[in-house]
Amino acid sequence: MLSLLSFFRWFQCICRGFLYLLAVITDERREGKISKEAQIHTINTSKTIIYDEHSIQEAKEDNEEHPSLSDFEEKCPPGGEDSVVFYTTSLRGIRKTFEDCRDIRFLLESFKILVQERDVSMDMEFREELWTILGGRVIPPKLFVKGRYIGGAGEVLQLHEQGKLKKLLEGIPSSCMCADCHNMRFLVCSNCNGSRKVFAEKEGHELCMKCPDCNENGLVKCPVCC
Repeated sequence: MLSLLSFFRWFQCICRGFLYLLAVITDERREGKISKEAQIHTINTSKTIIYDEHSIQEAKEDNEEHPSLSDFEEKCPPGGEDSVVFYTTSLRGIRKTFEDCRDIRFLLESFKILVQERDVSMDMEFREELWTILGGRVIPPKLFVKGRYIGGAGEVLQLHEQGKLKKLLEGIPSSCMCADCHNMRFLVCSNCNGSRKVFAEKEGHELCMKCPDCNENGLVKCPVCC
């Protein structure tokens, strides 16, 4: 009787141990499946993030390769809504300024586009105009395209090196040589022949007066170009 009871208890312990082992194995498999699914989800999520970052990078690169004038500050010189306005100087007093102006002029000429070149040394009105637009005593060169401020020599040359300047200049008419001023934008005043002085008679006396037609250099703006 005792032997049978002992066997029954032994058998019961064996069954409990087997059921416990079976439960442990089932839990491990379930956890393993969940972990595997979590890993797959994590991988898919990572891929999505990578794809999203790749798309953002592609969009960024595309925007950099194809810049728009709307990316630049709106500052429009008088009459520059649909044209290129280039403020420059022909004075050699400051070597770097003169060389920067020369470099930008040469660059713009290479695109063979129509440019309104405004030499601040030829007419003080251009200097005052530039200072008013940019709100300070700035020095040339300064470039504006269709009412947008592109920048000085450093900014313009960098845009050209990156291949972006050509895109910004699309739609600008081709240049042509002015038969009157040869694209110098100015003519010698015909009233005083550039002397800035005119003579008039008053009450039998000849008086010398300042010419009312020309600027401080004895020049007048070309009626064709300006």
